[in-house]
Amino acid sequence: TCSHFFSFTECCCFLQSAFDKIRTNQTLQTLKEENEALRRNLSDIKTGSTTSTPACGCPKCPTCPTCPPPPAVQSLTCLTCEAGWEPHGGNCYYFSTSKSSWTDSRRSCTDLGSDLVKIDSREEQMFLEIRVRDLMENDGENFWIGLTDSKEEGKWLWVDGSPLNKSLSFWMPWEPDNTNITNPGGEDCGGMGKKGGADDLMCWFDQLCGLRRRSICEKPADLPKPKERLSYGMSGWINPL
Repeated sequence: TCSHFFSFTECCCFLQSAFDKIRTNQTLQTLKEENEALRRNLSDIKTGSTTSTPACGCPKCPTCPTCPPPPAVQSLTCLTCEAGWEPHGGNCYYFSTSKSSWTDSRRSCTDLGSDLVKIDSREEQMFLEIRVRDLMENDGENFWIGLTDSKEEGKWLWVDGSPLNKSLSFWMPWEPDNTNITNPGGEDCGGMGKKGGADDLMCWFDQLCGLRRRSICEKPADLPKPKERLSYGMSGWINPL
């Protein structure tokens, strides 16, 4: 034992040295574990991991502040038409219930801020053919459209002065025929409609301009009103107006 070979003082020094060595080893082990934890935490930060809790107990990196979303704003209103008008393809259509000559029908349309319809596409013709068919009570209930050759026989013009595109016309078989049995002036105004439905949309014909028929008026749809513009300030979303 210690007392057989060493003095009391020497024995105490020996024990103290042994104790210090043990404590130093424990401290080194603790430091080693903490160093390993820090190394793992640094690796997590480099790889962008935010799911694990740092071993050192440090709080996670704060999330960068972002502006809150703006308050709900009513979405843009679709193009609209006045009451009694039907919207389609960016335009509004009015199918009259009264009957007038071609000239008077056009005047009625212009009084409403429109004109007799000009058909610019097959898709528009399809829409009109279906609507007219549904509105007709019989084949005599057809409608005036904005087409005439009153200035020059055989040269069909739309009401805006543009010539009829022959590749985009929908004359019924044998039309236009300019029948002049009852009127020496012939048939110079265009109409459309076939109660039973038209083959391949072909439902146009020429008629005496003085006949009383229903009509189709057309004008651009109304644009939506401008929406409020918002900006973000220190106190949140604000309306600069």
